[in-house]
Amino acid sequence: MEYDLLGWPPDGPTLRLDYERFSYAGKFVMTNTGKAVARTDEDEIVAAVAFNEDRTDASTLWLRYVTVARDRRGEGIGPELLARVRDRALERGYDRLRIAVNNPFAYEALYRTGFAYTGETTGIAELVLEHPAPVDDEGDFDGEPDAKARYQAGLEEFRERELSDAEAEFLESREGSEPPTLES
Repeated sequence: MEYDLLGWPPDGPTLRLDYERFSYAGKFVMTNTGKAVARTDEDEIVAAVAFNEDRTDASTLWLRYVTVARDRRGEGIGPELLARVRDRALERGYDRLRIAVNNPFAYEALYRTGFAYTGETTGIAELVLEHPAPVDDEGDFDGEPDAKARYQAGLEEFRERELSDAEAEFLESREGSEPPTLES
């Protein structure tokens, strides 16, 4: 697998993805976002991420869209791509990376790359995660002094929603668990 950072915002390249294979395919044609991809040895794109600077804080990079080819999900490609973008962004001088996720699978993948739930949601019911993990002023999260409480609070947000069978089963398997181990 080859991982390439194709460009930084605001001068990102246009990336045309097959809408039948990739969620958010149309979002990658915008040129104002940076892009990174994962490719097979045969040069086939199997994952992509689009990102740009926060409008009010130039030290924060927002990961806007992450997509993995439907037939390649669950192989760890997304977390590896995100880890590489994270590392390059930190090298470039960004202090913090943020992302808003709309499903528990993405939430888990981001946790595996060192992101943590902030306790915030967007107006469209996405949970906001950031790297490095947020530090609470009182040293705790929702009355609990550990990362497990922060992780479980995010999962609880998802549990309160209408879920697919796969999401409900996934969330049940994580009931009371510690955050996943950092992979990258």
